[in-house]
Amino acid sequence: MSQEEAALPEVELNETEVLMGELEATRAERDEMRDKFMRALADAENSRKRADRDRREAEMYGSTRLARDLLPVYDNLSRALQSIPDESRQSSTALVDGVELTLRELTNVMAKHGMTTITPAVGDMFDPQNHQAMFEAALPGTKAGQIIQVMTEGFLLYDRLLRPAQVGVSSNTQG
Repeated sequence: MSQEEAALPEVELNETEVLMGELEATRAERDEMRDKFMRALADAENSRKRADRDRREAEMYGSTRLARDLLPVYDNLSRALQSIPDESRQSSTALVDGVELTLRELTNVMAKHGMTTITPAVGDMFDPQNHQAMFEAALPGTKAGQIIQVMTEGFLLYDRLLRPAQVGVSSNTQG
């Protein structure tokens, strides 16, 4: 056997090793590309979900500033109706009915756009999630934390607090 023939198997072995190394490198590159692709796909899906959530929130809560600006109108119409003496109600029926209809229409529009009132009653327990204590007073016959006066109603915009109900709270330590 000549020297050239003896060298051939060694050359074939080296070529095989080189080809196997290239194959492994190609597989590693494929796996890296697959990983990058899967991450990019996940990022795209997360971006789509985030954009969808942001769009829904914008639809629901985009009118928050307008809703807050309407609350004084609601308060003033309510106070106007509460301040009318009974004898004046009978003599100004058309005016009173007009204010009541306006308040009802405003309430309907607010409800249509996701606003609901928080209307605590005297005797309810104070809830710091929905109420704002404007004062505290010891009132006989009440328990500590009971609402003793309601100054203004609160409002929710869907599930978010727009304005807490403003209330007076009993500070009695015994009932």
